[in-house]
Amino acid sequence: MINKPFISFIVPCYNQAEFLNESLTTVLQQTYNDWECIIVNDGSTDDTKQVALQWTQKDIRFKYLEKENGGLSSARNAGIKVSKSNYIFPFDADDKLEVTYLEKAVEVLKSDSEIEVLSCRVQLFGVKNSEFVLPDYSFKTLLLRNCFIACSIIKKETYNRVGGYDENLTSFEDWEFWISALKDGGKTHRINEILYYYRKHEEHSLSNKFSKVEGYYNSLYDYIYEKHFNLYKSHFPNFIFVYQDYMYLKAFNDKVRNTYIFKCYAKLKKIMS
Repeated sequence: MINKPFISFIVPCYNQAEFLNESLTTVLQQTYNDWECIIVNDGSTDDTKQVALQWTQKDIRFKYLEKENGGLSSARNAGIKVSKSNYIFPFDADDKLEVTYLEKAVEVLKSDSEIEVLSCRVQLFGVKNSEFVLPDYSFKTLLLRNCFIACSIIKKETYNRVGGYDENLTSFEDWEFWISALKDGGKTHRINEILYYYRKHEEHSLSNKFSKVEGYYNSLYDYIYEKHFNLYKSHFPNFIFVYQDYMYLKAFNDKVRNTYIFKCYAKLKKIMS
């Protein structure tokens, strides 16, 4: 066993034992094998511990860490703290990987040591089966929209510089992390292949929480905006102009939606779906 593997998977798991075997199988099947995988049991009440310990017995590259429930940011931070590698791969306990992902990612990382964030194209599976398309990265775009999935590979050096994931955030913690990591510049790379498979659930999804918990969605944006106020001010110096543009586009959109042609199109689309 190599004392310092090239990359560390960090797998937070809270009551997701039913998916864990499937996810970890795709780790074990990777064509690149210089890795460790730290399974973080974030206070689960299901069979997460039993399932995880079976994997530690199957292959010594799998490690198990148990902690009180503290949320996703806390679990990721705990796992990364005990990791041994120079690169970190946050990996959700219900997702899957294409078997050559690490091989292709490591080739890119070894060819350019300045890359701080590495991602790939992403396929949704579960209740949705389509490509998950994120905007191309620029820092100004990142301030408005997340450009990376949470499970993108990062330098541990970058993680240490940022100070980890903000444990005050119960969601959007990855987006805030990217802002903190890349605010002073930093090289990113996206592999132009679908190598990551992101599971979409019917229930308990973030979108459901946004719709059911009043103010939750806005509070996340408020927190990130206030934490990085000077960044937003420097990139978007005049809020009035931005708001005027928004109101213009909203008025235009409302006008289009009220046209006869658009109403016919909307009705036809609803019938066909």
